[in-house]
Amino acid sequence: MQAAAVGRGVPGRLCAVRSCAQAELRQLSDLGTSVTMCDRGVCVTEIRKLLAVDSSGSAITSHVHHCQKRNVDYTQSYKTGPSSAGGQTRNVPKIMAEQELPGVLILDIGGTHGVLENLVAFLKKHFRLITMKEFLENKKEMSKKIQSVFMFECRPTIDRELLESLPNLKVIANSGVGVDHLDLKMISNFGVKVTNTPHAVADSTADIGMALMLASARRLVEGCQISISRDTKYFAVDWLGVEVTRATLGIIGMGNIGYKVAQRAKAFEMKILYHNRNQRKKEEEQAVGAHYCEKIEDLLQQSDFVMLVVNLTPETCKLIGKRELGLMKPTATLINISRGAVIDQDALVEALQKKVIMAAALDVTYPEPLPRDHPLLKLDNIIITPHIGTATVQAIRMMAEEAITNMLAVLNGQPIPSEVFPR
Repeated sequence: MQAAAVGRGVPGRLCAVRSCAQAELRQLSDLGTSVTMCDRGVCVTEIRKLLAVDSSGSAITSHVHHCQKRNVDYTQSYKTGPSSAGGQTRNVPKIMAEQELPGVLILDIGGTHGVLENLVAFLKKHFRLITMKEFLENKKEMSKKIQSVFMFECRPTIDRELLESLPNLKVIANSGVGVDHLDLKMISNFGVKVTNTPHAVADSTADIGMALMLASARRLVEGCQISISRDTKYFAVDWLGVEVTRATLGIIGMGNIGYKVAQRAKAFEMKILYHNRNQRKKEEEQAVGAHYCEKIEDLLQQSDFVMLVVNLTPETCKLIGKRELGLMKPTATLINISRGAVIDQDALVEALQKKVIMAAALDVTYPEPLPRDHPLLKLDNIIITPHIGTATVQAIRMMAEEAITNMLAVLNGQPIPSEVFPR
């Protein structure tokens, strides 16, 4: 069989097939010619030379253009002959070859801090994955290919040196909602966008908030330890917890996650107070039965449970300190599902030791993990979990999907669903 490579300005050169209707390939095959097609397209006159005139007198009548954007979702149109879809114009997704995919920098695949294995295949559908090791071993070549960074568990670290070495970087996509680990102003000065995934994390983080509240109120961790201890001879009848149902919950930070917490708390018939920079719309408040506290002090004094659901900013760093803890009820529980640094941990240790508040339940600390000799780890009126607010199979997948959507939007010049701006 004779082979012919066709394309503008590349006579006699074999090029990778990008996209072509099967019917046209069969036509050429019937003529004893195999055709490969390059990125730059196939001219009508050239394809006609190969096809000559088929039995129906028709041939490909539109030029296949090379798309300058690296958009994995775009389609190309072409017209077919009668043997293929009745001569109708159709849109056919163009499958991008590996070398054409935009490069995305990740720390690693698998291991302690790398991107989870089950996300890799999904990412590879849209990007060429470049690990930090591959980048450092071949900076000259890889730096030109990297257009985005996918941050998983706050890694890789973004600093000035890295930004200076990535001339084609367009976007840093954070998998998660908090971006306190990023210098937004510095990144913006390099003309790079930052995105996060606020929608993907809301349900799972709200769930962990409710789980911590229930576990602390009913002393589940202590109960488990008593149940499995070799020293347990009987279950004490005076070993009691407190009820969540009809208690007062104070939510500090009524964004997406805070509102999801309120929706769940409503099912427990809780009285819901909230403090936020901006008051929610009346219809939103009424939907969950929430009451706005303009002053945080009012919320702290009335609540049986105080839940922190704020972003970490200079304004919220150590938002809860000795004064705020002193305003809380001695029977109250403090729950933190935001960032560890939102609480003055030294003040919290003192408050728990002196029974200023009854208990605390933390999914986040500062640092993570705490040093093994930290005084918080020695208390029996606290529950600490290892920052697992979004650690579900579903949430991790949805975060990757939202991050990918954000990255593709930036690279394709489309509206960005979840862009984060420097303050």
